[in-house]
Amino acid sequence: MHMLNDTTPDLQCDVAVVGGGPAGSTVSALLAEMGWRVILFEKERHPRFHIGESLLPLNLPILQRLGVLEQVREIGVVKHGAEFNSDEHPNGRTTFYFRDAMDKDHPYAFQVRRSEFDHLLLKNSAAKGVDVREAVRVLDVQRISGDRSLLAVEDEAGVRRTWSAAFVIDASGRDTFLARRLKLKRKNPTHNTAAIFSHFEGVTRRPGADAGNIAIYWFPHGWFWMIPLRDGSMSVGAVCWPEYLKQRTSAPEAFLWETIRLCPSVHARMDGARMIAAARATGNYSYSAGSMYGDGFLLVGDAFAFVDPVFSSGVFLAMNGAAASAEVVDRCLRQPGLAPKLLARHERRMRRGIRSVSWFIHRFTSPAMHQMFMAPRNIARMQEAVISILAGDFYRKTPIGVPLALFKAVYYITAAKYLRHSWSSFRRRRRSTSVAFTGGTTPQDLEV
Repeated sequence: MHMLNDTTPDLQCDVAVVGGGPAGSTVSALLAEMGWRVILFEKERHPRFHIGESLLPLNLPILQRLGVLEQVREIGVVKHGAEFNSDEHPNGRTTFYFRDAMDKDHPYAFQVRRSEFDHLLLKNSAAKGVDVREAVRVLDVQRISGDRSLLAVEDEAGVRRTWSAAFVIDASGRDTFLARRLKLKRKNPTHNTAAIFSHFEGVTRRPGADAGNIAIYWFPHGWFWMIPLRDGSMSVGAVCWPEYLKQRTSAPEAFLWETIRLCPSVHARMDGARMIAAARATGNYSYSAGSMYGDGFLLVGDAFAFVDPVFSSGVFLAMNGAAASAEVVDRCLRQPGLAPKLLARHERRMRRGIRSVSWFIHRFTSPAMHQMFMAPRNIARMQEAVISILAGDFYRKTPIGVPLALFKAVYYITAAKYLRHSWSSFRRRRRSTSVAFTGGTTPQDLEV
């Protein structure tokens, strides 16, 4: 702990942002455009490795607002939909195309190498006037009065400074800087998975317009992702029950290949492929904070909550939340008396969106969801509503509520039909919440 209460600040700003990922870069750029003096502290130097390469169609309006859409197009692969595969289902494969969502105006997204994407966003925030400080770690944050906070920071040379800010935004990702310090972080009590992943070359791609689609594969211990990148490489990972990954006795690279061989359809696409990056493992990563805000601070993106990567929602949730946060913080700074009401309303809205996608994520490996995704039907526009969720359309006023309610009703009926398998799946999922897996490697933010 660094005692800051009696410290005279070296420098001052309006808003201090902790973290230079998509959430931090987005909220800082927008606040700078609103006229505030913003400083951003990023502990690493960009570009740096990061998993989570798949964007959603509703990311694109945010990229357009930031002025970087065409730059992202240049580094990305066009993604028209999401492909779901099962070696145990007669259909074998089904693809959900974004053009078939309820709102037809957002028919595609991009796959991006995150080192390039994050660096692009960070440079854009600097171009908009944000004071970006890379390789600077925030050591402590303390509220010292009704309208100022002090931040103790340290650069890579070990030089320490103290900053004064009217508002602090924690966009530190899975570091969850403030949530940990304030003891707000809560492990998800009903959902717990772990993952192992790497990048490969020589993986077979789908033909034509489907070449850029994300592919998801169920297998007995969880599910795989395959994400094509622009340079011809492929991001491949397995999200599994922690009890499976705790069985690992070999090196991560060997264990990833062993896991790949458990899913014949994934293994077939990787015949002759070569791993071109170190395999990484991470676990126990589903969590949320008990509160999103407090006196003079706000948590954004993964610093607030992280669910599960199956629907590729992480980057969208981070950037959408950051864009909304910029509006809220701007109003809080201009009308401090309204801050508690504004922040409370913002948190309720953010949580609603997370709950919408979490319902699907938490049930994704269940036999009922498996059956419904592999044999989709658009009765009462249910399929269109599900594709809208896959596209990231869970914050707008698109009328997906009734079709989703019907989908959920059908889900529970289907779960009852496969009661024995559903119960077994439920018990395994509940059992996994008590299994701890740290991965044995440096934790990486995970979002596909």
